[in-house]
Amino acid sequence: MPPENDTSPQPRRSRGRPRGWDDKTEQNTIKSLDRAMLVFEHLSQSQGKMLTELADDLNQSPATVYRVLVTLETRGLVEFDPAEQLWHIGPQAFVIGAGFLRRTSLVERARPVLRRLMEVTGETANLGRELDGQVLFLSQVETNATIRAFFPPGTLAEMHSSGIGKVLLAQMSEARLARVLADHPMQAFTANTITDPATLSRELATIRAQRFAIDAEERNEGMRCIAAPVFDHSQSAVAGLSVSGPTSRVSEEKTGEFSQAVIQAARDLSAALGGLP
Repeated sequence: MPPENDTSPQPRRSRGRPRGWDDKTEQNTIKSLDRAMLVFEHLSQSQGKMLTELADDLNQSPATVYRVLVTLETRGLVEFDPAEQLWHIGPQAFVIGAGFLRRTSLVERARPVLRRLMEVTGETANLGRELDGQVLFLSQVETNATIRAFFPPGTLAEMHSSGIGKVLLAQMSEARLARVLADHPMQAFTANTITDPATLSRELATIRAQRFAIDAEERNEGMRCIAAPVFDHSQSAVAGLSVSGPTSRVSEEKTGEFSQAVIQAARDLSAALGGLP
């Protein structure tokens, strides 16, 4: 205890944090909750999984995974399809995710920009940000064309094979870029995917110079994407905007036209976030 005559201000504990809040050691974690979140996160990355598949993927017993799934099911976070015997992400997961989207003005401010970009190009417009070394798609305005790209909010993609991912990689420091590539080896998705670090380095230099990136069938054959970075008030690249569609419409001949539309849309959103003078 401080001496009676000590009048120096004492540190105040934040009301939202208990004593020792920054202690992330095992004593301050709930193992069963951590296991449940592991199951939930893994299930969110698939289009449905059988119980035995989940158990094998996570190296857990089926009985343990089943108890987790049933608990999550009571909260609407997962749901079971008895016909297919598959577990899926439930509707409450979307409600919780929507709460995150409401927290940030990025998605709200991007909606009219995405709408205009779709109308100008006639192609699907996308918004994404970096999350733990991957691209997290936050919002999309779809074209009315029959054949179109589809990246629903919450979709994760590898950065090296994505237009938005590459414009964000191009803005990273060398140290940060090295960490991302170390954590996420460059997997080949098509014959056009860049898997060589030296080739990627040259690509990122080109992207910085021209202010936009192209995903030329690097993630999905027959689909092409053009992206540009979005900056906030601190001039940090916080997101990327893109248009994507089939190569028959998003062709090499239209690169100049589409890239200028995407760059302008990114500048408009950056301005809305205080990223431009």
